[in-house]
Amino acid sequence: MLTYPFQYKRASSVADAVALLAEGGKALSGGHSLIPSMKLRLSSPDTLVDVGRLTELKGITIDGNELVIGAGTTHGDIASSALVKQHLPMFAEGASQIGDPAVRNRGTIGGALAHADPSADWPAMILAADATLVMQSARGSRSVKASEFFTGMFSTALAEDELLTQIRVPVEAGVRMTYLKFAQPASRYALVGCAVAKSATGQVRVAFSGVADTPFRDTAVEQQLASGQPAGAAASGQPIMSDHYASEEYRQHLANVYLGRALAAIA
Repeated sequence: MLTYPFQYKRASSVADAVALLAEGGKALSGGHSLIPSMKLRLSSPDTLVDVGRLTELKGITIDGNELVIGAGTTHGDIASSALVKQHLPMFAEGASQIGDPAVRNRGTIGGALAHADPSADWPAMILAADATLVMQSARGSRSVKASEFFTGMFSTALAEDELLTQIRVPVEAGVRMTYLKFAQPASRYALVGCAVAKSATGQVRVAFSGVADTPFRDTAVEQQLASGQPAGAAASGQPIMSDHYASEEYRQHLANVYLGRALAAIA
């Protein structure tokens, strides 16, 4: 299926990119999410602003007690990063499960988060890791906690004229974490993805992708664990998705199974 006519502009810098976004452009990074949605007419920007070659958006560094991942960093680079494996192994583990080698070598963490597919892998991981997302526009820079970033199905706190530039994740000594998913065999998207992080003090964060129309922290389970109780049913009170891949009942069952497996992995 062909897309409709549109303008293509390649940004020369982040400053150039945000200026073009202020004129109504739409950021294009790896293209694995945006281009298919344009072909299906689910998205119809008049101008694509290519940020895929901006070195300012790439790379993984340590800044104080935070691991900083550029939004233009590919899934493959995150999966193979020694820094990520040392400080945030869940991200390396999760990134290695995304799609296939072609997707991992082209798709970016920022593009995936901005697209906010409810069955994508990154949302659950950044929620469990208590990450902060940094966004840039012509008006300046602002930061949003992961818990406030996802606002609905394919919807985020990212304004139309903003560019996601960094994902900043606290580096916690002694933290244990894991990301497990039941993948749809063809696309490798998560029918259910469960990310769990347990701090050295015993605080547990639990997050899901693929279960509801918006990725979420399972605060009910977190509160049960914090009070010394065993975890109850996963996704309590959430509107469970149902589609031709999995019924509501089956997703609920998978959420319970993968919650149990993830908690066992970090025990």
